[in-house]
Amino acid sequence: MDEVGRGALAGPVSVGVVVIDEHTRTVPHGVKDSKLLSPAARERMVPAVRRWATDCAVGHASAAEIDAVGIMAALRLAGTRALAALRVIPDLIVLDGNHDWLTDPERDGLLGLIGEGPRTPPVTTLIKADMKCSSVAAASVLAKVERDGMLVAFHDDFPHYNWAGNKGYSAPDHLAAIKAHGPCELHRRSWHPFTGHADAAVPPAAGSVGSGPVEKEWA
Repeated sequence: MDEVGRGALAGPVSVGVVVIDEHTRTVPHGVKDSKLLSPAARERMVPAVRRWATDCAVGHASAAEIDAVGIMAALRLAGTRALAALRVIPDLIVLDGNHDWLTDPERDGLLGLIGEGPRTPPVTTLIKADMKCSSVAAASVLAKVERDGMLVAFHDDFPHYNWAGNKGYSAPDHLAAIKAHGPCELHRRSWHPFTGHADAAVPPAAGSVGSGPVEKEWA
């Protein structure tokens, strides 16, 4: 399991999960952390990853949800949504880094004792897992491709932010557009540099196909 979009200023944080049987399936050639692949290479990798995986899914948490609960809880929410979309629940989840942001201590502690409610599979953390573990690298690719596609689609509604190019991250053109136009509904208002724009909201471009509520796309 791996996340993308944690450090972005706009759009969702996304979590990919890839379930594999390491004893029976060969890793697709070229699978590596999504940051090391070009956009075209990531797109080409997706069908191979889906054929290789026993199961896979991507979950998202919206900018509004990040503002409401914070980034760590939003990561957990996106990861939980990814797990809920699986047909096959993994025996073990490998997370990149040294922090388990997926396991909810309250849910797995209290509900685990009384045997009620869904439980997160056991989690292990591994620094540089996206470089060392093929399933984590593959999850990164799926999440990156899906999230990038969402930001490209949102670009038509808010073209001045150039999300098709910067994917919601703090690129100079994005920061300049925020300074000129203020944030919109898809920005993470609780994050710097939005403290001076609490009451500003840029509407979607007139006549844009996707104008209107978009939160449902992230559920």
